[in-house]
Amino acid sequence: MAKIESLFPILQPSPTAGPVLAGLARIAAEAPLDSSGCLTEYRPLTSRTILNKVTSNRGLPFSHAINPYRGCEFACRYCYARYTHEFMEMTPDEFERKIYFKQNAAWLLEQELKRLKPGTEIAIGTATDPYQPLEKKLKITRSLLEVFARHSGFRVGIISKSALIVRDIDVLKEVARNNQLTMHITVTTMNAKLARQLEPRAPRPDLRMRTVSEMRQSGLRAGVMCSPLMPGITDSATSIRAVARAASAAGASFLASGALFLKPCSLPTFLGFVAEHFPEQLEAYKRRYAGSAFVSGAYRGRMAALVDQICREFNLGKRYSYYEEAAREAAGFERAGLAGAGLERSVVEMQPWLPFARESRCA
Repeated sequence: MAKIESLFPILQPSPTAGPVLAGLARIAAEAPLDSSGCLTEYRPLTSRTILNKVTSNRGLPFSHAINPYRGCEFACRYCYARYTHEFMEMTPDEFERKIYFKQNAAWLLEQELKRLKPGTEIAIGTATDPYQPLEKKLKITRSLLEVFARHSGFRVGIISKSALIVRDIDVLKEVARNNQLTMHITVTTMNAKLARQLEPRAPRPDLRMRTVSEMRQSGLRAGVMCSPLMPGITDSATSIRAVARAASAAGASFLASGALFLKPCSLPTFLGFVAEHFPEQLEAYKRRYAGSAFVSGAYRGRMAALVDQICREFNLGKRYSYYEEAAREAAGFERAGLAGAGLERSVVEMQPWLPFARESRCA
């Protein structure tokens, strides 16, 4: 057979070239550098959708999720979402150094909400913090909230560690006027030194609690996620009780928790943290997470019982009992002669929303 050489050799892949990228990986690789700071790069990401349908066998309490950013600058050592950078042919450690922001997010959401039924449960910030430092400049999350403010009947949950969320109290109140809105502020520990080791670039625990207080004083429903509970690190009664005490003082609507969930992509990062700061726990963690990303059911049961006991001790509600809590709150206002104070709507107008009926590990 005759040897036929290409007429266009310049178009042939170089034998030394790297792998050919496709799909999301190609889009990410071609994204221009927008800005940088503190060893972090920020790039725009072309997106076809902003509202993602959630498919999971873990019984997650929402059907759709929104993440305005890919990657998260807070660099939490336990973050399970590092795997999302693998879709862009990147390593898990690039998750906190290469941040992508989704373009035309508000326009996309406006179109996609038209196809959803009232009552749809939507979580914002399940993989990356919607109020990480870049949000201060870009205001993408705020633009999404402005879209929700023009719609009604949705069940919206926001998950964040950032004090920046108080910037948007004005639009959050508009969202809450015609939708059921719940803010979840994650506070893993009240120990500021430990928090800095676990979540290097996230705000201090006391600033997060102040955020809860400001939102509650604005009449918004906000609670604390004491998650993840890390065996031998943050799961003691003393540690959880300190978070609950601060949550109660801040007027938190509820306190919820979840045990540490470690996907394979997160395991090396977290075990490196344990080896450095809690070396005596390293072997136990290797055994505990050797065969599964989840801790045992027995451990989860013990922690659930402990957290429930502490919640009763500090009179902290359940994050899914919105209607019952509102009724109690309204009754208290009536006894004080302040009927309706602090509530965006009267209890009569509220529906018995049950947005987060089971625990999720999305903080």
